[in-house]
Amino acid sequence: MAMTDSRVTIHMAASLDGFVARKDGSVDWLETSDEFAGGETLDPGFAEAFVRGIDCYVMGSRTYETALHFEANGFGWVYGDKPTFVLTSRDLPRTRDSVEFCAGDLAQLVNQRLRPTFRTIWFAGGGAVAGECLRLGLADEIRYSILPVLIGEGISFFDKLDRDVSLHLAEVKAYKSGMVELRYEVPRLRVEARNAT
Repeated sequence: MAMTDSRVTIHMAASLDGFVARKDGSVDWLETSDEFAGGETLDPGFAEAFVRGIDCYVMGSRTYETALHFEANGFGWVYGDKPTFVLTSRDLPRTRDSVEFCAGDLAQLVNQRLRPTFRTIWFAGGGAVAGECLRLGLADEIRYSILPVLIGEGISFFDKLDRDVSLHLAEVKAYKSGMVELRYEVPRLRVEARNAT
């Protein structure tokens, strides 16, 4: 049985025009140089405490490969020692014990395995995974960090939604870097998905 207070969050940083990566998967545009005087400072202590509150991560294979690339280039493994579930049917390198590769039914993974075990479940990318999570009604909230850049084309935040998805804006924050974070609740889909299981 799922934890009654378990929460599935879709989170991604994206360009203002809604892309999470270039067509080739690169995210070189994430480093921006904008300054917004009226924004909040992203306190490293707050960010560290916030990340400690995440119990596990779910991501697609391309996001995992991007994380491995960052690690290989000296930026570290940003997911710490938290359990990380990589959705793939490909043979990928496993560099740490906290990573588990999963294939098959996403709703079954979330509702029967992750929700009973973890309170805070974060979907960290990419677009196809985020779209599937919404299509299946698994998400409780979306956190969209918009960077002050337009890249013109690339991989969409949400890939191939087959219907409108109603959201409720719950929070807006602007930061000195020019990034804006939007937090949306997804109440209707969550209730429908839980009633269907």
